[in-house]
Amino acid sequence: MEFFRHAAAVCAKDLRIELRSREIVYTMVFFAAMVVLIFSFAFIGDGNPRALVPGMLWVAVLLSGTLGLSRAFDRERDQDTLRGLLLSPAPRGAIFAGKAVAMVALMAAVEAVAAPLCWFLFDAPLFAHPIYMVLVLVLGTVGFATVGSVFAAMLLRVRARDVLLPVVLYPIIVPLLIAATKATAALAAPVPDLADAVFWIKFLAVFDAAFLVAAMWTFESLVIE
Repeated sequence: MEFFRHAAAVCAKDLRIELRSREIVYTMVFFAAMVVLIFSFAFIGDGNPRALVPGMLWVAVLLSGTLGLSRAFDRERDQDTLRGLLLSPAPRGAIFAGKAVAMVALMAAVEAVAAPLCWFLFDAPLFAHPIYMVLVLVLGTVGFATVGSVFAAMLLRVRARDVLLPVVLYPIIVPLLIAATKATAALAAPVPDLADAVFWIKFLAVFDAAFLVAAMWTFESLVIE
């Protein structure tokens, strides 16, 4: 319970600051909306634009999430508050969990705009099976935030961190992106393939569990190094 209390305190701190400034979430939402709109104009007249919706959605989430990750640890760098967090009695894993959960909340706000926008512009049946679709979004977001938070913290003091973050992050999350896109495509098909969607959902769950354990194990050493 002490672990969860510390993690909730870190998460609440980040979200409280963001609610006051709204600089990260507004930037992420605007960027995701612009990506979807550009795709919609680019594929006007295409034979089957609905088939492209899963890729559009996850590219928008991926790019806006990367934008948010590059800014999520800036406050810790500018005021050197990460050192204070590491010196606090809170477990290092709780600090990581709090930062990751805050990132999940910001990405959820992005998806709450991007997914309905894809549905509106392309009339894609993304929510024909809402429980499965929400599960795909949650698992994909948790996996991205878990891996991304580790690398964002690791590159905190690197001068070219904005350039290096996508370089080191994207190769790791390629399986996550493929699985999330495949699951979304199976659910958004004219005849939804629930068996295929469940397979990719299980893949996402295993990916999240494996990288969550690895992140909790390596976060302290990566940040200290």
